Amino acid sequence: MRRLLTLLLLVAFAPAVLAERIKDLAQVGGVRNNPLVGYGLVVGLDGTGDQTSQAPFTVQSLRTMLQQLGVTVPANVNPQLKNVAAVAVQADLPPFAKPGQPIDITVSSIGNAGSLRGGSLLMTPLKGADGQVYAIAQGNLVVGGLGASGKDGSRVVVNVPSAGRIPGGALVERAVDAGQMQGDVTLNLHQPDFTTAQRMVEALDRALGADAAHALDPITVTVHAPVDPSGRVGFIAKVENLELDPGDAAAKVVINARTGTIVIGAHVRVMPAAVAHGSLVVTIAEHAAVSQPAAFAQGQTTVVPNSDVKVQQDASRMFLFSGGVSLDDIVRAVNQVGAAPGDLVAILEALKQAGALRAELEVI
Repeated sequence: MRRLLTLLLLVAFAPAVLAERIKDLAQVGGVRNNPLVGYGLVVGLDGTGDQTSQAPFTVQSLRTMLQQLGVTVPANVNPQLKNVAAVAVQADLPPFAKPGQPIDITVSSIGNAGSLRGGSLLMTPLKGADGQVYAIAQGNLVVGGLGASGKDGSRVVVNVPSAGRIPGGALVERAVDAGQMQGDVTLNLHQPDFTTAQRMVEALDRALGADAAHALDPITVTVHAPVDPSGRVGFIAKVENLELDPGDAAAKVVINARTGTIVIGAHVRVMPAAVAHGSLVVTIAEHAAVSQPAAFAQGQTTVVPNSDVKVQQDASRMFLFSGGVSLDDIVRAVNQVGAAPGDLVAILEALKQAGALRAELEVI
């Protein structure tokens, strides 16, 4: 019983394991997605297509397509299309994708189509940054949005009906050389950090042998890999699953000025400082009064505007930050005075200007 109690105490007071896999901290150099884009037509819409008078390229694209299919539209005929929409097609070509494999695509209207619901994408080539065709897209759209409009101009829209997806809507026509199956393996950290790069080298050396890895900079680590291509897949799989303790993140406060969201890192510290913050509210109310002349007077009834201006200043309370306070102390002090997110932004900026905030202040 005593031995069991001792074991439970050791487990309870054991330090938390923060080890992460190399797979979660870095990616193999050269193994990445490649963006593809194309231009096409969606047909079969229920009167929600492009207005051809404002989107003439839709008619031009349809004429070109019909001409390639052997149908000639007279030059003096201007089709008024309501069931066709010009769209942009996007996709990500996964690494090592082989011809014939399906990939998901996103279809978005580039004209003034009201909705793509119920439409079908005609065969559309998808090109890479080099201008080469790597996939062919076609299929029926899945649109999560819905829109309804009335003749008086009123409209109700749920989500975005002018964009949709086609799962497996494109077939790969050409493979991309990942370029990582020869020579040393390069690991690129998601976040550059000298400490994490060095610890990754130490973890690789312990698992693979001395001088197996080298850190070129805070983001790049190279690993000596087998020359035989048949053993490289297993080697990279072993490397990806090695665990290490990454370096602590830098002290940073991130502020989203548009939404008022504030994120304070765990290592943010505040030096001794006293803060007093209050708010000033100015209220202006407009009233209209009627001036009525006395009986048998020669005056006229007039409307006289009246303005009531009130100024209210909330009582501000001063709170003290001791030297080296932690994140918990900062949050507790701010909550005691009831500071809103906007007030907290002003407090943090003032602390940074005073040199009391030991953190990087980043506004996004």
